[in-house]
Amino acid sequence: MKKQVAVIGIGRFGRSVATELYNLGHDVLAIDKIEDRVQDMLGKVTYPVSGDATNESTLRELGIASYDAAIVAIGSDTVSSLMTSVLLKSIGVPYVVARAQDELQRNALQRIQVDKTLLAEQEMGSQLAHNLFNPNVIEYMGMTSNYGISKVEVSEIQKGKSLKELNIGTSRDKYNLTALGIIRSKNIILNPDINEIIKKDDILILAGNNELIDKMFGE
Repeated sequence: MKKQVAVIGIGRFGRSVATELYNLGHDVLAIDKIEDRVQDMLGKVTYPVSGDATNESTLRELGIASYDAAIVAIGSDTVSSLMTSVLLKSIGVPYVVARAQDELQRNALQRIQVDKTLLAEQEMGSQLAHNLFNPNVIEYMGMTSNYGISKVEVSEIQKGKSLKELNIGTSRDKYNLTALGIIRSKNIILNPDINEIIKKDDILILAGNNELIDKMFGE
């Protein structure tokens, strides 16, 4: 399902997450104070905008209060990161993610009740894009613009079913998904049989079309 996402700060990390979200089919508003960065995003996101996200009137004029989520990707400027995060929460954005340079900044962001914080070295922009609206995706590695390998948690309704019943590894014309492995406890089953039953706490390693993985394992 298409979502509206604001990405604030389009340095290397912000640019990565913004373009990946746009490629996934979401409406993406990318904001930065540096005009060259904004110009570079033309055609790569829905709305590239030059502006100061620490100004509440700017956020309101852009309609961000009605967005589904916002990502604060300006971790190197602690004051701006905190101010922007506070404003986003105060105007009613339901889900705010902020990037922190260190544990001190992360703790400060958590104190103002940011919904998710991540350290700069811990998460790539592409991975955040894929699990922002699909928390079942634990890890993601892109192979092409629309194809990748995902490590996903199964839902309650998928447990107790075989891979065949879930149309994974079979009926590729319909689902185009292949199970490379199943992580079960401390073991891994490589190239599992299509009749393998999914158990509680199993994690699937899947290769396939990104949209189909989101459709099967998304919210």
